[in-house]
Amino acid sequence: VQLQASGGGLVQAGDSLRLSCAFSGGTFANYAMGWFRQSPGKEREFVAAISWNGGSTYYADSLKGRFTISRSNAKNTVYLQMNSLKPEDTAVYYCAALMFPQNWGSRSEADFYSWGQGTLVTVSS
Repeated sequence: VQLQASGGGLVQAGDSLRLSCAFSGGTFANYAMGWFRQSPGKEREFVAAISWNGGSTYYADSLKGRFTISRSNAKNTVYLQMNSLKPEDTAVYYCAALMFPQNWGSRSEADFYSWGQGTLVTVSS
């Protein structure tokens, strides 16, 4: 499985941005997917996850309401819509695949794999 995140950039506080993650090397619909982020000097943290068919999602409590995860199995792509961006959202954003279905609900990066190189989001004040 290979994942390629894109869509990052420099935005101002209050702006919106949509990230995309292209999946290849496997059957996309077999995997729940997640987004994580890593800010400078901090550990990577969970952002959101979505089930294989998009029917279920869960979020980091601090981001619920501003960020929305979605997917298109026809396009082998998972998305992260980010609204009302804040300077503290500045980070490299990564997508990843949930390793085992029984770990659905996990917020631990240890339960996800195939990280790719991430996409940088910078939010200026």
